[in-house]
Amino acid sequence: MAGKSAKSVVKMVSEYQYPWREKLAKYKDELSKGVWGYWELGAWKPLGISARRRARLRKEVLLAGEDWPYDPERKEMRNKRKGHKCDRVSAEKRANTAELMKKMPEMLLDYKKRRWEKKMKEEDAKN
Repeated sequence: MAGKSAKSVVKMVSEYQYPWREKLAKYKDELSKGVWGYWELGAWKPLGISARRRARLRKEVLLAGEDWPYDPERKEMRNKRKGHKCDRVSAEKRANTAELMKKMPEMLLDYKKRRWEKKMKEEDAKN
């Protein structure tokens, strides 16, 4: 007996769906006014539906495969960097130093060669 009633309750709960079509029809005007609220005659008016109920309605509509046109447009991504300039510059300097260190043996050989050539010129000038 108890098993049958439990199964029927589970069946009822699983068959129940949130009546989003009726709710959407009922709150269509309110949802089109904005996400958080709107200005009317110089006064701020909150929406007639709470944010929690709006979110639930949105979720049910999206799960049903319908589109939800009441979200505001997404703003453009911020491209200005945050943080201190000195941190960025020091990172660039470290990267530059690493590249220069790779070239260091070649640079040292060039320097030694130039120094030797200069020394040879001075000796030739003395003689």
